[in-house]
Amino acid sequence: MLAAQILLDRAHHSPGVIDGAAGGNTRRSVLAYQKANGLDPTGEVGSALLQRLSANDAGALLKTYTVTEADVAGPFHSVPEGLTAMAELDAVTYESAAEALAEKFHMARSFFEALNPGADFAKAGTRIVIADAGADKLGDAVVDIEVDKDANELRAYAAGKRLVATYPTTVGSSFHPSPDTTVEVTAIASNPTYHFDPEGRDWGPDETLTIAAGPNNPVGSTWIDLSREGYGIHGTPEPRLIGKTSSHGCVRLTNWDAAELARAVERGAKVHFI
Repeated sequence: MLAAQILLDRAHHSPGVIDGAAGGNTRRSVLAYQKANGLDPTGEVGSALLQRLSANDAGALLKTYTVTEADVAGPFHSVPEGLTAMAELDAVTYESAAEALAEKFHMARSFFEALNPGADFAKAGTRIVIADAGADKLGDAVVDIEVDKDANELRAYAAGKRLVATYPTTVGSSFHPSPDTTVEVTAIASNPTYHFDPEGRDWGPDETLTIAAGPNNPVGSTWIDLSREGYGIHGTPEPRLIGKTSSHGCVRLTNWDAAELARAVERGAKVHFI
């Protein structure tokens, strides 16, 4: 399962967090890859899938990485529960070097730590084993996006409706639905602040708040603004929950998937909610 997750991530059919375990997001990414490559769409990790993935990418799945000074520089802070408490912070940072490193390599923190028992992640020079998930870069500009609300999947297309990436996503619920229409990408922000306005909302505090930027703020490290007011595609402070919960209508991706998409998507790109 670990081999499939890493190779699928490299092929830009993201399994979400790499954790070496079977689950809904991995099955979704397997199905997406199978459909895109003319394989029997079983959703199962079998020999045909692994052979096709390996034929296109024979690189080592795991590699040794030396923790750098930048990795441990922080700052790192505990993040409180609730928007009101969070608004008191100057930055909504990672809570530890271990959390930052796990996200850097697309890994579930529990799996990352299990792979490196006893490692001092807060010390520069520590050598650790990481999943080699490849470059977070798409080869083509994204001009068209589909958000499949039933499949919890975002599909990114280049010109000519050529599929270049799929990502697991969290979308709205029946109480807080995502749009049912086509909108456009209007702006892209890296490391965004989060603005909460209670007007018209049936959740959250009853005061207007601004949450400082940082990977653990409510929209994570990336915001892709959409032409419907208040809606966007964004990151998350909880990558392990992508595809397993519901949002307040926006489209959540892991921080790394949101950043990859943001680097490739063009302003004016169509976003179809289906």
